[in-house]
Amino acid sequence: MLKFFIDRGGTFTDIVAIIDRPEIIERLARDAARFLIVPLADQQWIVLYKLLSENPEKYPDAVIQGIKDISGSLDNIEVIKMGTTVATNALLERKGERTVLLITKGFKDALRIGYQNRPDIFARQIILPSLLYEQVIEVAERYDSQGQELIAVNPAQVKADLIPVYQAGIRSCAIVFMHSYRYPDHEKQVAAIAKEIGFTHLAISHQVSPLMKLVSRGDTTVVSAYLSPILRRYVDSISQQLPKTSLLFMKSDGGLVTADKFQGKDSILSGPAGGIVGAVQTSLRAGFSKIISFDMGGTSTDVSHFQGEYERQTDNEIAGVRMRAPMLSIHTVAAGGGSILVYDGYRFRVGPESAGANPGPACYRRGGPLTITDANVLLGKIQAAYFPAIFGQEGNLPLDREIVLTKFQELAARMGGNNSPELLAAGFIQIAVENMANAIKKISLQKGYDLSDYTLCTFGGAGGQVACLIADTLGMKSIFLHPYAGVLSAYGMGLADLRIIKEKAIEQPLNADLIGQLLPEMNELEVLAGRELEDYNQVRQQVSLKYQGSDATLAVNFSDQMRQDFEQEHQRRYGFKQEQKALIVESIAVELIQTMDSPQEAILTRTRPMKELPPLLDRVAVFMANQWRETPIYQRSDLQPFDCLAGPAIIIEKISTIVIEPGWMAKLTEKNHLILSKD
Repeated sequence: MLKFFIDRGGTFTDIVAIIDRPEIIERLARDAARFLIVPLADQQWIVLYKLLSENPEKYPDAVIQGIKDISGSLDNIEVIKMGTTVATNALLERKGERTVLLITKGFKDALRIGYQNRPDIFARQIILPSLLYEQVIEVAERYDSQGQELIAVNPAQVKADLIPVYQAGIRSCAIVFMHSYRYPDHEKQVAAIAKEIGFTHLAISHQVSPLMKLVSRGDTTVVSAYLSPILRRYVDSISQQLPKTSLLFMKSDGGLVTADKFQGKDSILSGPAGGIVGAVQTSLRAGFSKIISFDMGGTSTDVSHFQGEYERQTDNEIAGVRMRAPMLSIHTVAAGGGSILVYDGYRFRVGPESAGANPGPACYRRGGPLTITDANVLLGKIQAAYFPAIFGQEGNLPLDREIVLTKFQELAARMGGNNSPELLAAGFIQIAVENMANAIKKISLQKGYDLSDYTLCTFGGAGGQVACLIADTLGMKSIFLHPYAGVLSAYGMGLADLRIIKEKAIEQPLNADLIGQLLPEMNELEVLAGRELEDYNQVRQQVSLKYQGSDATLAVNFSDQMRQDFEQEHQRRYGFKQEQKALIVESIAVELIQTMDSPQEAILTRTRPMKELPPLLDRVAVFMANQWRETPIYQRSDLQPFDCLAGPAIIIEKISTIVIEPGWMAKLTEKNHLILSKD
């Protein structure tokens, strides 16, 4: 048995493998510096592995290379579950497919005009994001809102307009017509013509986003046309090398989907969604039900809130592009281990620019700039001697602390005064901590949640380095660190289930008659979704409600208590409710879930006497709380159940470093869960 769970991030590609072949484990054990091997029951092992996402000198694709490094070949692999940033990067860098937009005549500039939102109200120069489509064709067609055909499609004219676009080399079409979410016949006619001409990818709005609002439906359709071909080529390249392997991808809504159904609009938060699933499922196993997930990677930090069920949002804006598709509610801030430290002569700034994987931080030996990672190296919170030696031209050198010290000394000299390098590094880290704490406040305190009884589930390669600082800033008293926290996004792929969500626009007042009409609508959506996911064993039905005259919708479960549930959530979210005001059902949604086998976790037993501490690995000087402190270092693999460590301390893992600040206490459980607490 070979199962791989993979998260291809912007800086690192994380891999978790489930293996039952002793010969592979024997080979990997000879290279213990690169692979972390955890034994399970029934002659199975979990292998954790991390490699750079971009290393063109050594391999063309990190996913394929990582699989080969572990298994030795691409044969006999049962399943691969993965998240990828391919489409996300294409969107950020505007390197998607050349696309033509076909839209109802008279609405040529509707998507460019958008909603006239001004995020920066005082900006004197408005810089609009670049459009994803290259050309626009206006189609003379029209239905009214009641379904009456006002203008029929002229096939000859549509064909005449499309042929020059095709000859110009454009192969992707986005088709968006007025009221097509209810009356799609015109879109179907035009799609058939485009397919006949030879366009290879068609994104049709009534299929991509069957909801009202032309702009958001149109934007989502354009995103699909722009990204899906890029994503399809990448997925096909993986599939061709793994023809006998079940290949599943993580969607932005937290569910897995088969490779042939993976679309561009569903892949934007593919990697972060795996982290949310991993954080929630492992936290539930540890006994925590109120969770703030904190995923700090190399490029950015993702935070989310969980209290009983996954929070999703339908209207999203990413990289200046509006999308209307179900996505896990994740707030991202450009502060990661690779965030560049800048002093502009007046102030310190962290990010949003990142050093990425190439050249990476200064300590990576590729001539990179100073970053958060470098600051932690200087302060002693990251010890080069206990960090993977994967740097340099041969990929076998440790982190370079000397160049980091030199760069900070140069910065201190440029600033003048009595600024020491360690105070500068600590100041930069404090700025990053404030930025990340503010992101958590937006998804919790600003929505009416009290963080004092929540647990901070920390993961990502850099999360353990600042977890205590984040919790202190927010007044949180509990931190949970899973043994696979450094690769939890990848592990989350293995804990996820297959999910399909289907939606339909309603836009009618909520009353007893409508409730009776919604049930057959729900059944119809279930049948439609069941064609894509036959072996489902759970069904969730939701309704998006809003007050009449309002545009703020809240999703509640479909039941006889919908109004009460909506008003309770509205009161908590916004601080008021309007009991006399009519409710509007904007849309309905049905989610089908096929639960999948998930990896079990190892159970540890204690062999040392209860009062005996774990073996000390080292003692080093670490700059914490504005002074150098002698700090013990422990290996996580040496910890046993019920071990307690008081801060300051550092716990070293092969895939991450955990810093226990003064005043915090760390305790290990039988499930190898590390719980940090503060009185």
